[in-house]
Amino acid sequence: MNKIKVIPIGKIKNENGDVAIKLDEKYRTALRGLEDYSHVQIIWWMDGCDNETDRAALIQKKPYKNVPDEIGVFALRSPERPNPIGVSNAQITFVDKTNGTIGLTYVDANDGSAVLDIKPYTPSIDRVDNPITPDWCSHWPKSFEESRAFDWTKEFNF
Repeated sequence: MNKIKVIPIGKIKNENGDVAIKLDEKYRTALRGLEDYSHVQIIWWMDGCDNETDRAALIQKKPYKNVPDEIGVFALRSPERPNPIGVSNAQITFVDKTNGTIGLTYVDANDGSAVLDIKPYTPSIDRVDNPITPDWCSHWPKSFEESRAFDWTKEFNF
């Protein structure tokens, strides 16, 4: 098996309602052109689950109220998984190429989480018109924008 080397490019800043990605200085030039997009996909490391126990968890016991009693982690967006990699879509509020900062409206990553990569959101590649989801989550919002007003606390068991 080939050895994999992952190098973080920056960190999530998520404090007091201010949400951003702060890139390491050597990656700032890669921001050129990003200001023309409204959204990004952020690939980040869920470091709070980077331990032997969480990496060994393959089955979750009812993490959501309507989910079956047991469900595999590949059928969830659980942070407990073999590789604790998070993927989040986020709306861009500004791009500061000089300081290497991308302002965001929201991201579900903790302050200080390592950012592994950033990709522009492009509907021709990333959007699925009619996705099929299990019954237990079919009532969830159909878009990123609708998710803001959804009461997620009624869904979780954690």
